[in-house]
Amino acid sequence: MTNSAWHADPLTWGTGPHLFEVFLEPTDPYSTKAFSKLDALLDQAGEDNVTIKIRLQSQPWHMYSGVIVRCIIAASTLEGGKNTAKKVIAAVAAHREEFEFVHHAGGPNLDATPHQIIERLEGYSGVKLKAAFAIPDLDREIKWHCKYARQNGIHVSPTFMIDGIVQPDVSSGDDVSDWARKLLG
Repeated sequence: MTNSAWHADPLTWGTGPHLFEVFLEPTDPYSTKAFSKLDALLDQAGEDNVTIKIRLQSQPWHMYSGVIVRCIIAASTLEGGKNTAKKVIAAVAAHREEFEFVHHAGGPNLDATPHQIIERLEGYSGVKLKAAFAIPDLDREIKWHCKYARQNGIHVSPTFMIDGIVQPDVSSGDDVSDWARKLLG
């Protein structure tokens, strides 16, 4: 077993007793929509009332999903931790088409290499990812996200959990006030 000095900062914001976990695939348009509402949810519900946790849900039909998820986890090991990772997620969200295939199987990204995807993400986010991306045992954190999702019966994104219970009636299309109402009861 490798004994590493690196630490992946948990993607957690807020300190409240009500837990809102959101399982996101960063290039998925509905996950992007959900991600864009998380800061507003924290503001509306209150950092002392809610804890938001982003769980990364890599999906194979989003062809560069694994590379991008690894970049986000790698960013969480850098200075700024979770907030650096959040910058990377935001960069993907803002330029989603640059990281996705047309109809999951075609388009200009067919010719892109993983190195080019990482460089593109570095350019959009301003975060230098290459060294952290290459951490040999970084996959243990990625595997943890996968295992946690599977243990909770989650296979697609976005999926939402409130206080440990999957919420099939919560959607990325919901208004932030609806999320807050469900969270705070």
